[in-house]
Amino acid sequence: MRELIRTNDIVLLSAVEALLDGAGIGHLVLDQHMSVMEGSIGLLPRRLLVEEARFAGARALLMEAGLGAELSAR
Repeated sequence: MRELIRTNDIVLLSAVEALLDGAGIGHLVLDQHMSVMEGSIGLLPRRLLVEEARFAGARALLMEAGLGAELSAR
């Protein structure tokens, strides 16, 4: 698994998940429930990971959707 995006924006995260679902690209969101630990202020970013083999396709999909600026540098 490889990190595709890291964000505090739950709307962006939802949009990216919808794009990936539509393209049949499996993904995993980490740190989704950390807000319970931090006091629900949305301080800790969530990380969206995709399989290594699908990473290039997922990046291209986000670039085509105009979300290239949101991609993780990792």
